Amino acid sequence: MSESKRIGIMTTGGDCSGLNTVIQRVICGAAVRGWTVIGIRDGTDGLYATPVQASELTPESVPLAAARLSGSILGNGRAGVMNFEAAAKIGKLDEFNKKLHDSLISLNLDTLVLVGGNGSLSLAWRFKEIYAGVKLVCIPKTIDMDVPLTDATVGFNTAVQQLTTYCDQLLMTARSHHRWFVVQAMGRDCGKLALEAGIATGAAVILMPEIKFNMDKVVERIKNAETDYGIIMVSEGISLRGHSGRAADMISRQLTAAGIANRPEFPEHLMRSGDTTATDRILATTMADCALCAIENNETYVMTAMQNGVCKTITLAEFFSTGDVVADPHISGLMTSNAYVSPDDPLLQVAVDMGTYIGEMKD
Repeated sequence: MSESKRIGIMTTGGDCSGLNTVIQRVICGAAVRGWTVIGIRDGTDGLYATPVQASELTPESVPLAAARLSGSILGNGRAGVMNFEAAAKIGKLDEFNKKLHDSLISLNLDTLVLVGGNGSLSLAWRFKEIYAGVKLVCIPKTIDMDVPLTDATVGFNTAVQQLTTYCDQLLMTARSHHRWFVVQAMGRDCGKLALEAGIATGAAVILMPEIKFNMDKVVERIKNAETDYGIIMVSEGISLRGHSGRAADMISRQLTAAGIANRPEFPEHLMRSGDTTATDRILATTMADCALCAIENNETYVMTAMQNGVCKTITLAEFFSTGDVVADPHISGLMTSNAYVSPDDPLLQVAVDMGTYIGEMKD
């Protein structure tokens, strides 16, 4: 049994499947080591509250059956409460950060395990003073797959499965009514979710923010299709010159104008739900184990990352500097580190070889 430690865990940002797997596996691994786990509820909301919203977690209080469920048993925060964005708007970011720091110190933690996406990790890198006196180990989770330096993020695989299943059901009515469905995938400015779910469902067209597309060629691909029904997958981050609105609506209007029967579809938060797939459960367990090993080694300001089949830790400095660093659209002065679909992603060629139009690929 290793030296006794008191570790905290919280989930932040958007929810996804696999968060509960991470939580349950961290508790399980900590119990083996004789450590105490403190769960912080609702992310920074719980830290900002008085008293701090936190309690001890045990294998009994978080049973094994909870590991498969979507969402987070700890919660990811509420709308309309004080957070980084709200504090920045009213000029109280320093005060907000100090409160978070004081709350963490009051919990007497050795290490905090932060389960978050690229926004949460970028905030952690920018506001290191929050974690002064507490070691920080991060686990990347997001359905967007926009975290640099990791080949997988907790929740992504389940989101692909959820979106694929949704499209499978749409195909039944699409065939009955000789109609195309324009399905809008989440992903923000990264098209990875649209790409993988599009390939899985056999979409005739996949449109992503990373690749420019020609609407005339989209129309041509649909009109020349061997069937008069199917799926057109569009990532929410795409743009169409001279048009505004939701991505699926923009494409749907253009198809209608071209005489193509279609309907826009918005699976929305269904992509964040669903029983966690085995692949995501294995990833969550592996990353939880990697995080616990990092704690044993007294590492701090690191993130677990899956690279070429091996889970390892990288520094948050590496995470931030390697990605595409851009201004955060919600918090003035904050920069976030982002990953996108690489032009070398082999799935792009797979899609093209299957006859899918994905935009104007450069040779």
